[in-house]
Amino acid sequence: MDEDEFGEDSVSLFEGDEGGLEYGQRHALVTLLKQRFISARTHPRDWQVLVENERVLRSRLNDLFLDLAIDRGREVAWKRQAVSETASRFPTLLYDAAWTREETLVLVHLRDRLRAGVASGDVRVFIDREDIVDYIATFRPPHATDEAGDEKRARNAVASVVKSGLLIGAVGDDRYEISEAVEPLLPLELLAELLEALQKANGTEVVVEDDADLFDEGGGRLETVASATSSTSGEDGE
Repeated sequence: MDEDEFGEDSVSLFEGDEGGLEYGQRHALVTLLKQRFISARTHPRDWQVLVENERVLRSRLNDLFLDLAIDRGREVAWKRQAVSETASRFPTLLYDAAWTREETLVLVHLRDRLRAGVASGDVRVFIDREDIVDYIATFRPPHATDEAGDEKRARNAVASVVKSGLLIGAVGDDRYEISEAVEPLLPLELLAELLEALQKANGTEVVVEDDADLFDEGGGRLETVASATSSTSGEDGE
């Protein structure tokens, strides 16, 4: 089904439809709910609709106790749980899935590579899968002996980050584009806490530069819509 099948001002899309949004607005809203983020790079049509209809889409998310976060500079938007002014807890459609040790290291490496590429004037920044796997391997504790198992976990971590959309490409690709969403979706404060725990466990050191522009809400976790039949949802794209 495509937006062109409906009139520009049509909001009645099926029999008994009581909705008040046009097709494109509904499509953008559903994408926001299904995906961890949308960006001008990965969802150009939905991003344009969001920019043009921010207030109404924010309102629909607010009705579900969700807030809309937008990084206009990087052209990235995502949802997050609204916080009550009275500190009471709202009902939620979201669940939090913490990054694993290996996934955290992947994100650290992607963030550093992205920043370096942008500083060098690159419009798009790419990275090889083996580069990421080798980086994770440098943090193996001296006492670790299961090299094959560690490598498998590293490759699974890369695949997980690809599925999250922060690496653009297919899981089996050898090379990926780093999404501009890496920085706003990975707050520096929690990243530093995760890295400190890794360093204490491994006796290694990871250096992360300060960045006052990072968002400090949302945490180093993945927020997505809860599903009655699955622990994950919204992973399959449009």
